[in-house]
Amino acid sequence: MQCFYSPRQADHSPDTFLLRGEPAPSPEQSTRADVLLAALDDAGLAVEQLDGQGSAALAQRLALVHQPRYLTFLKTIQQRWGELPGAPQRVAPNVHPTSSAQHYPSHPVGQAGWHLHDMACPLGPTSYDGIVASAATAERAAEAVLLDASQRSYALCRPPGHHAGPERAGGFCFLNNAALAASVLRERFARVAIVDVDLHHGNGTQDIFYARNDVWTGSVHADPDGFYPFFWGTAAETGEGAGEGFNRNVPLPVGADGDAFMAGLETLLDGFGKFNAEAVVIALGLDAHQDDPLAGMSLTTADFTRVGKRLAQLTQPMVVVQEGGYPTPALGANLSAFLTGLNG
Repeated sequence: MQCFYSPRQADHSPDTFLLRGEPAPSPEQSTRADVLLAALDDAGLAVEQLDGQGSAALAQRLALVHQPRYLTFLKTIQQRWGELPGAPQRVAPNVHPTSSAQHYPSHPVGQAGWHLHDMACPLGPTSYDGIVASAATAERAAEAVLLDASQRSYALCRPPGHHAGPERAGGFCFLNNAALAASVLRERFARVAIVDVDLHHGNGTQDIFYARNDVWTGSVHADPDGFYPFFWGTAAETGEGAGEGFNRNVPLPVGADGDAFMAGLETLLDGFGKFNAEAVVIALGLDAHQDDPLAGMSLTTADFTRVGKRLAQLTQPMVVVQEGGYPTPALGANLSAFLTGLNG
């Protein structure tokens, strides 16, 4: 398995986010990558270190999954925010539009509210470089599979990406790394699937491909009726237009254990098998572990080996993109367990 990471990802490392109305330490810091890198080393897997700038085609590839005005916002908001009287370095909105909003404002505060969907996505002075480095890592992992379809690759990406939609950030996510990887794979493969095994529903990924039939999206996750992202992820969401039937959600009760998760994964993969994908992206979350600070499920470390073994049965060329999984004493062991199952 080829593994990729860019140290430039550390340029985005927020100290806090807003949790239930109060500032709280952010679990999505650069220390996550340190733990996961150590786990790769312990597993004997070499990691290719990237400069974080991505290919010459990266901007064009990102424009296939995100709206141009959103990409412009991410690139320019820090400078424009800093020009506001008395503005702090940290970009965080104080207003958000409702679903009935029609006007896209020119003011930086209004645009921040439009694009930063929740209060888990503060932007610091160097965040943009770290966000792009994360996307570039997913791009490089997908390119490796383009060059050698017999290979599996792993992209150590942080910040994660699966909550990022066509023109919004949310849930620590800014650019959708899994969607980008799928788009790169589409340059060679006619049908690509994304299998999301993160604790949370991949609502951004769903939104990007919801009306398409060339990329199948599926997610097993904690039931959004009582868990983030709350507004997306029900079993009734199956796609629209040409994409009808090409999205599948398997919500599980909050607190579900490893046996329930494996049963949900089987249900999800039943839909995957009917799509006849030529390549697959695994959106890997490790945050379903019982000790994860986001506390949504109760999987053990051994359960991640089971997840890896089941996904190893997929015969398609595969890119694994890191999503959630936050610092606990078990985080590195959870990645090692998954890779042990996947790689045999």
